[in-house]
Amino acid sequence: MKNQGLLLLLLSTLSSQSKATSFDESINDFLSPVANAVDGFFMTQIPLPFIGHAPFIVIWLVFAATFFTLYFKFINFRSFGIGMKLIRGKYDTNTADGEVTHFQALSTALSGTVGLGNIAGVATAVSVGGPGATFWMIIAGLIGMSSKFVECTLGVKYRDVLPDGTIAGGPMKYLSKGFAEKNMKGLGQFLAVFFAVMCIGASLGGGNMFQANQSFAQLQNITGGSDSFLVGKGWLFGLILATFTGITIMGGIKGIAKVTSKLVPLMGIIYVITGLIVIFMNFEHLGNAFNQIFSGAFNPEAGLGGVVGVLIVGFQRAAFSNEAGVGSAAIAHSAVKTDKPITEGLVALYEPFIDTVLVCTITALVIITTGSLESSEGVQGIPLTSDAFATAVSWFPYVLTVAAILFAFSTMVSWAYYGVRAWTYIFGHNKTQENIYKVIFLVFVVLGSMINLSAVIAFSFSMVFAMSFPNIIGLYFLAPAVKKDLNVFLTDVRTGVISFTK
Repeated sequence: MKNQGLLLLLLSTLSSQSKATSFDESINDFLSPVANAVDGFFMTQIPLPFIGHAPFIVIWLVFAATFFTLYFKFINFRSFGIGMKLIRGKYDTNTADGEVTHFQALSTALSGTVGLGNIAGVATAVSVGGPGATFWMIIAGLIGMSSKFVECTLGVKYRDVLPDGTIAGGPMKYLSKGFAEKNMKGLGQFLAVFFAVMCIGASLGGGNMFQANQSFAQLQNITGGSDSFLVGKGWLFGLILATFTGITIMGGIKGIAKVTSKLVPLMGIIYVITGLIVIFMNFEHLGNAFNQIFSGAFNPEAGLGGVVGVLIVGFQRAAFSNEAGVGSAAIAHSAVKTDKPITEGLVALYEPFIDTVLVCTITALVIITTGSLESSEGVQGIPLTSDAFATAVSWFPYVLTVAAILFAFSTMVSWAYYGVRAWTYIFGHNKTQENIYKVIFLVFVVLGSMINLSAVIAFSFSMVFAMSFPNIIGLYFLAPAVKKDLNVFLTDVRTGVISFTK
């Protein structure tokens, strides 16, 4: 995916649509061995006493989330109220370093996680793991709030304020600077560069090409499928999408925040209301849906591989969706205007809750209450979700398409920012390097709309998981510093030193 020769190959593909199939195949053939190797490592099955096997990456993420939930004494629940006050601007400090408000930082980070995975990924999880996967998805979202708290606090704590007032933060900074404080500068630099390289790959793949490809697929699907007038015109869709993406990302984090702070609530409201309408229209099946979710979580059908199999499907879907422990959101949250890093960690708690506990659960309930899981046998991803919405009202898939495109767009602009910060960490913080990366990103928007690169997509999502490896190592090492800051902050709140009176 990072092979810049793709930029030249794009020109030949634009000139001859008939070559698209061979183009797809040649890239897949080139990247498949690498994709399989990376994916194979992170999906290696690890034996667990008494319960079976689970992929290494799922254990890595879930253990960390559980550890931080216990280490910070259930911070994901006990500080929920303070987080809401911060989101509402009760402690915004305009004089502090930073570029965006708490709400804008949360919106930008949410736009990077609330995407097509909430529509397509949940449908796949439910179709593979059964309704019970929904329960474990929710559990993973709740404990993932603790991981998100730690990484986003660190993102602010170790950020750099550049000469022009812009912010450079995220795992690259707290890995390099935090480990240097512990006299492990070499290890910190290695982990930071490793994270940055994986982040660039994930930005161009899962945060870009996948989003463009799947949103175009849904648009083509509702306009006739294989008979659609859009067949063979992915390049046109890509150019239009790249134009709007370019206009947004050229404004930096402030421009992105202005768009996402309006777009994320809008698309969230559209999708949630539409989903609730469908669920309400099938209200008589809601009780049975919850029964299927709970019974399936602990007593799955034999063919689904037992409780552990369903649990893994749910946890894996949640990890893809909310990225808790991956470290990507810390890049966006680090740009907040605040003089107390803990405040942004408490705001970030809401991200997995909204993304996984709320939006993903609504998608699952729509699929289960409409009976689409049984009637659409063999159908997965966006088509399954689209079929579920269509059972309520025939034109609802058009609403879903609008939501899908908005989800894809918002995810892309946020991941463009993540990619820029990772790119400039390696090649230097200056406008020239920022613009080079943005041009590359926009080319990949068009590329992703045109072709079907299964190996690229598999590799890009493996890189998302790979980001969690150095990130979580850093979280373990730096968690005591976060705990110290948290205790001071909560004491100040209790004693009235810090008040939320706005």
